Amino acid sequence: MNATQRPTVLMMRGLLILTVIVALTTSGLWLAARAQTPVGPAPAAAPIAAPVPSVTGAAKLDPQFVGWALVAAALSTALAALGAGYAVARVGSAAVGAIAEKPELFGRVLVLVGLSEGIAIYGLIISILILNRIA
Repeated sequence: MNATQRPTVLMMRGLLILTVIVALTTSGLWLAARAQTPVGPAPAAAPIAAPVPSVTGAAKLDPQFVGWALVAAALSTALAALGAGYAVARVGSAAVGAIAEKPELFGRVLVLVGLSEGIAIYGLIISILILNRIA
């Protein structure tokens, strides 16, 4: 392994380890919260985020659901932006090299860089959908 590939491999391993840690922590917290709920017959058709009636009469969501939804929206945006940044860095540097050798490849290379930028947009769309769910 040469010296230029070493930081990239370390960064990818670090991101993989971070993803596994976040997944395990989230699963553990979910299981712990589920273990604290009383066991009994489940309601017939309970929605995922059932509104809790408040004193004023307006429907209010469960605060734990809102908190997890905000964490999910933040993680989807952050991880998609990290992935898009990494993809644009790799594709962009290859694109500059290709354009330097053959300038007529500009249109094709621009499409590839745009596709890697789309990863961030997909993460942002998922965040908007999650936030609309709790609004």
